[in-house]
Amino acid sequence: MSQDRFQASYLIETPFDPAMVAEVIAGEQSCGTFTRVQGETDELRGRARANVLSIEEFEPSAAPSLSNAYLERKGVQGPWRRARVTLDFPVVNTRANLPTLAATLSGNLYDLGEVTGLRLESVALPADYRRQFDFPKVGIAGTRERTGVASGALVGTIIKPNVGLSASETAALVDTLCRAGVDFIKDDEINADSLHAPLSERVPAVMAVIREHEQRTGKHVMFAFNITDETDAMRRHADLVRDEGGSCVMASLNWVGYSGLQTLRRHTELAIHGHRNGYGALSRHPLLGMSVQAYQALWRLAGIDHMHVHGLQGKFAQPDEEVVEAIQDCYRPLAGDAADCVMPVLSSGQWAGTVPATWRAAGRNDLLFMAGGGILAHPSGPPAGIASIRQAWEAAARGVELREYARQAPELAQALDFFGGKAQG
Repeated sequence: MSQDRFQASYLIETPFDPAMVAEVIAGEQSCGTFTRVQGETDELRGRARANVLSIEEFEPSAAPSLSNAYLERKGVQGPWRRARVTLDFPVVNTRANLPTLAATLSGNLYDLGEVTGLRLESVALPADYRRQFDFPKVGIAGTRERTGVASGALVGTIIKPNVGLSASETAALVDTLCRAGVDFIKDDEINADSLHAPLSERVPAVMAVIREHEQRTGKHVMFAFNITDETDAMRRHADLVRDEGGSCVMASLNWVGYSGLQTLRRHTELAIHGHRNGYGALSRHPLLGMSVQAYQALWRLAGIDHMHVHGLQGKFAQPDEEVVEAIQDCYRPLAGDAADCVMPVLSSGQWAGTVPATWRAAGRNDLLFMAGGGILAHPSGPPAGIASIRQAWEAAARGVELREYARQAPELAQALDFFGGKAQG
């Protein structure tokens, strides 16, 4: 790949020749429109136009995936041809401008009249270009160092009930979880600067518990405070967390936007826990939106340290194959720099019983394994819930079936009996 161009591949569906549509995409997303205009000289096109690199056509479909009023008005009929097209774009068109990069890679493409389906499938960046964007400041190694977990999966949980607890009630729950031996705790994505537990009260209350626990045991429990808000407020919230001795903040990526997240990254040294709630709107249709690799690539350019990937055998609609892809993508540098990796966060319906599948998918322990009900609803309480998950990881790492390992692990045995193989929220 040339150092002065970045690449993207798309899955398209169209009643037209895919080669023609690929040229439309190249023009629309660089220097052209539906027809050549005055000033669009050969010299200008040479330096600014996207190029079509390859076209791989698949079996056509008998029906369109999405409605298209433009084609309906013209009475265009199928068959609806499907193809993967790969393009490259000049770096000089976007420079290190993440919102413009996203607009170039996607933008109006989803609305093109020529297509009845379009999905951004992959993004590849030259190393020099990638280095112009933000990198993780904490990442996998920094998260391990701050929590003191040198090996093994980090076991975490979520504040439940999701909303409604006061600051003091939240702190009391955090005290219970710290004493239970958890490595990581986070706010729910819908609980940010709420009236019943504003961050101005919740952060000091929670951090007083975490500091006391650290002084008593030497163990720092990382807490991801949900500071999702407008940009200036997020900076203030991050400063409060820092001043109270915290180590992590969380933001709902899709709702704060690329620029908001970049501003936060450049403002704070704290770990940024990237929550992808809303991603399903971009991913659940196979011919619309963007793949997990493309989605994660853009947010990783904003400098996140942790990335939610949902959970295997969990409670959400995404297939396990997508979760596996997301986990593995977190471990792959965007452009060759070994430090350019993020910590995958497994969440949604996770408990001891989903550990073996997670171990097989990840092939390593560099992840946050988050369980809400899988810890808090354990019949013997949160300490037993955490113990059951750690025991499941030990079993998986040793290649021992859970039921067999549970003979010497009562907390795991209780989890298997109580949850009955069904994921908990």
